[in-house]
Amino acid sequence: MSILSSLKRLVAGAPPSPVETLYAEMVGLARQPEWYLDGAVPDTMDGRFDMVVLMLSLLMLRLEGEMGSDPRHPAAQLSADLADHFITDMEGNLRQDGVGDQAVPKHMGHMMAALGGRLGAYRDAGSDRAAMMEALRRNLYRGAAISDDAVGYVAGRALAIAGQLGAVPFARLAAGSIA
Repeated sequence: MSILSSLKRLVAGAPPSPVETLYAEMVGLARQPEWYLDGAVPDTMDGRFDMVVLMLSLLMLRLEGEMGSDPRHPAAQLSADLADHFITDMEGNLRQDGVGDQAVPKHMGHMMAALGGRLGAYRDAGSDRAAMMEALRRNLYRGAAISDDAVGYVAGRALAIAGQLGAVPFARLAAGSIA
């Protein structure tokens, strides 16, 4: 979904697409102050990016579980559309921050690699709290010395959100709601 199509829909007064709504909900979760206060996530561009990637990863892993081994399942397309929307959003943020046209592709490559790597790390952690804490130390905190309480807080909340997403019927996700 391109920025242009989103703007056309906005100007026409059309509601956002399910992908836009899901993505906005996950970004909203990533922006909750508790992550940065109780979870000691760095309130920096990198920290906020890493939180968006964590929340988006949880949703994409939920969709992955839905589609199983069927790449033609509608969950596969929804996941791909979410990744496309992430790319569009991150590119817009880079440009807004003054990153030049020639540097954008390099940054986008790093961001997509980060999403892919974190998907793998969070997939491997599964519902194991200790494994999730280790994955968060490497990927969210980037090796910084953070208290076990803070990392445990983020791991606990992330696993709870993953559980909540698991309970949402796919039809509701496809319609753009995680509620």
